[in-house]
Amino acid sequence: MNRNMNTRRLLCILCLLALPAVGGKLDAQTVAEPVRQRNDSVGHAFIHQIGFDIRPGYVVPTNSFLAGDNAQQKAIDQSLSLHLKYAFRFSPNSCLGKLYPSAYQGIGVSYSTFSRPDELGSPVTVYVFQGAPLMQFSRRLSLDYEWNFGASFGWKKYDELYNQKNMAIGSEINAYINLGFFLNWQLHPQWKLAAGVDFTHFSNGNTHYPNGGLNAIGGRIGVVRTFDATDGAAGAAGSKRLFIEPHVSYDLVVYGATRKKGFVKDNVPSLVPGSFGIIGLNFAPMYNLNNYFRAGLSVDAQYDESANIKDYKLERTYSDELKFHRPPFRKQFAVGVSLRAELVMPIFSINAGLGRNLICSGDDTQGFYQILALKTYVTRHLFLHVGYQLSKFKDPNNLMLGLGYRFHDKR
Repeated sequence: MNRNMNTRRLLCILCLLALPAVGGKLDAQTVAEPVRQRNDSVGHAFIHQIGFDIRPGYVVPTNSFLAGDNAQQKAIDQSLSLHLKYAFRFSPNSCLGKLYPSAYQGIGVSYSTFSRPDELGSPVTVYVFQGAPLMQFSRRLSLDYEWNFGASFGWKKYDELYNQKNMAIGSEINAYINLGFFLNWQLHPQWKLAAGVDFTHFSNGNTHYPNGGLNAIGGRIGVVRTFDATDGAAGAAGSKRLFIEPHVSYDLVVYGATRKKGFVKDNVPSLVPGSFGIIGLNFAPMYNLNNYFRAGLSVDAQYDESANIKDYKLERTYSDELKFHRPPFRKQFAVGVSLRAELVMPIFSINAGLGRNLICSGDDTQGFYQILALKTYVTRHLFLHVGYQLSKFKDPNNLMLGLGYRFHDKR
């Protein structure tokens, strides 16, 4: 017995002597390490939910086809969409759950119909979405936001023989963007009722012509079922919140796309034959203010193969086709600086920018431009970039499909 006791004491002394050699000193960080590992081990636990929405809407008459210049000579002003959605939240004991305790994200599918389905179709949309409370009024009632972004399939597009009045939709597949604000009422620990308003935009990003697009403003009502004993959004207690240290990070994005080019000269609309390539680069130092927001400046360089091409039009040939000279490089390359703001959430970030070209030549590249982009994180530093650029606050310009990398990220 004494021999065993002495052996145990010797092992304890050896362990205490070894600690400084291995870790330098025994401090709070060393003691907390096993706890951190246990929290990380549950970081993949999710809280699942399924929801259903009904969204009636008013179609804004942004072009003559929607205003009434169609086969029935009636305004296309009504829409209705049905949505089935799956979402998840991160466990309140996980790192992301501590940083963003109320955020949810997922995938949805919807069916939409309009007052003229024979000319517009009834598209099916697949999209990703994310939302979170903006304001908590009580334990059971909050004001929430939610964005949707995806692709819609099954449109009846413009056809010069069979659907020639449809100047709104020029392709069978169109991008879908939606933003909603609604009151979220916790009826039961596992059931929510939501009601509010939303704004919807469909377009093809100038990849096909025409690209008048379709915009709708409407309401939404939905129900959500959470598959967990207690819904975290209803006030379930979780682990202590985590907050990031303010710091500067750097985003580098490389992107490309193709586009169609149309123009009006002497009151005659024309479409330039073929598609044109675009390649660009953004470098943005961003100050990370808190868990949810970062802002900064971006240096934006872009080469657009279609820029200012209308100024180099030749006379029509014997085949009556439009022909163009290729403009010089300086007419199609621009460098600008933009102010950027970014909403940061788990998996996704939404980036918006307002910029002006400083190095440019020609009407198409001069002036202000606007950017809206969705970043989807593949790893901690690498992300997919899907964006859209407007020119001069009104003209649709081009898509921005690419990859980005974030340097010096302490998040």
